[in-house]
Amino acid sequence: MDDKVYQIVTDKIVELLNAGTVPWRKPWADLNNPGFAPRNLVSMKPYRGINRFLLGASMYRSPFWMTYKQALELGGHVNKGESSTIVVFWKVDTFKVEPKADDPDDDGKRKRVILRYYRVFNSEQCELPEKVLAKIEKHIGEAKRADNFDPIACAEEIVDGYKGKPEIQNGPSACYNPRLDRIMVPAPERFDPPCSYYATLFHEMGHSTGHKDRLGRKGVMEAIVFGSNDYSREELVAEMTCAFLCAEAGIAMATIENSAAYIASWLKVLKADPKAVVIAAAQAQKASDFILDRKAAQPEAENAAEAA
Repeated sequence: MDDKVYQIVTDKIVELLNAGTVPWRKPWADLNNPGFAPRNLVSMKPYRGINRFLLGASMYRSPFWMTYKQALELGGHVNKGESSTIVVFWKVDTFKVEPKADDPDDDGKRKRVILRYYRVFNSEQCELPEKVLAKIEKHIGEAKRADNFDPIACAEEIVDGYKGKPEIQNGPSACYNPRLDRIMVPAPERFDPPCSYYATLFHEMGHSTGHKDRLGRKGVMEAIVFGSNDYSREELVAEMTCAFLCAEAGIAMATIENSAAYIASWLKVLKADPKAVVIAAAQAQKASDFILDRKAAQPEAENAAEAA
């Protein structure tokens, strides 16, 4: 069951990449506003990790999703013939083994993380009562930013709020040096539009969270060969971290240079390892939470997922 879920998610991401769509570069719901990130209509909680890309890459503009049962409980229903979208979640399962004879503190309890999924429908796929539609309109109204909202200022706040961040210097190209713990990025005035500067900087900030004194990711702590599978995996983490931070700032993602080469490298990794994209998204969520100084909603499950 677990491997099947990984394969379902990976097949969807591969389908999008083959069609030329990079899901972590698509502005969610085509609205540059964090309040419009995909969320459950009943709990109003935004989806995290890979779910943000699976739902954000849909054809629907509405950010609200619900299960078939939730639609009925709200007094509505899913329209006939509509297709669902999967949402995955980590479940930490406890099981018993034979305790180690040489360890008096071993109670024989072990934990394992299991990937599960359920199906959801967008609010545009449903007929909903007026009171629910009013709830949607209320949220959208509250999510809209004031006329003087400056997404670039918000992006700058994210950079400034990164506690213990590496040194950031202007240079001829963008890169992160883990040995020196230094980010190099071209000067802001060299980017057009300006949001491209922050997308580039957020990408390198994503890499920097893998430093041994922060989250300690293999793709950053160990020497890796350009173009290798390990390199492509770490690029996935950095790209997804960038996507989360851009959404937080309310700025659209910049176009990837040499996107065909990037897509080809990602496809190679994903086809070789169905778990790669799900785990990369979990690591990216953890990285963006670290930069934003937020505690993960399900730290135990997400941490275990990285070792899955």
